[in-house]
Amino acid sequence: MNILEKILEANRHFVENLPKEFAGSSHEAISKIPSRQLAIFTCMDTRLVEFLEPAMGIKRGEAKVIKNAGNSVTGPFEATIRSLVVGIFELGVKEVMVVGHKDCGIANATAEGLIEKMLQRGISPDAIKMIEDELTAWLDQFHHPEDNVQKVVAKIRSNPLIPDDVPIHGLIFDPHSGKLEVLVNGYQETKQP
Repeated sequence: MNILEKILEANRHFVENLPKEFAGSSHEAISKIPSRQLAIFTCMDTRLVEFLEPAMGIKRGEAKVIKNAGNSVTGPFEATIRSLVVGIFELGVKEVMVVGHKDCGIANATAEGLIEKMLQRGISPDAIKMIEDELTAWLDQFHHPEDNVQKVVAKIRSNPLIPDDVPIHGLIFDPHSGKLEVLVNGYQETKQP
């Protein structure tokens, strides 16, 4: 059985035995509006799945969770910023938490190493040339997750599309113990109305 078949089989079993916390009538359904008015921007690391949110006391329906490699922001209107803009202006998000984590997998990665692996897998050198500068600027600058969180908080905070009254917090998570540490307290940097 391949991965897709295993996922579909698991889904059939899940639907047939729907747990109480997911079942309910349409008027009992969880809203698309996060009840804690919170967006969490974090890494796609597998160790955070079913660990980060419970460690933060967050349940289904309480927060928008945005993920990418290394919880990185690479431009003024890239996917993370677009997601935050929609969250803030359309879905009631009033606070943002950038949560990096210790022992991040891309902290030791390099653009050169990634490019070599891409070439070995048949990616065209012309395609790589299109993204090489951006890849180098992103990947070769990420070596310390704590510094990255602080930089990402600053990028979001200074983005002209993010309102000044939205606190942007920066935290670091230990994927082994579940401990959170505050690196940036967004309340101290927010212009309250």
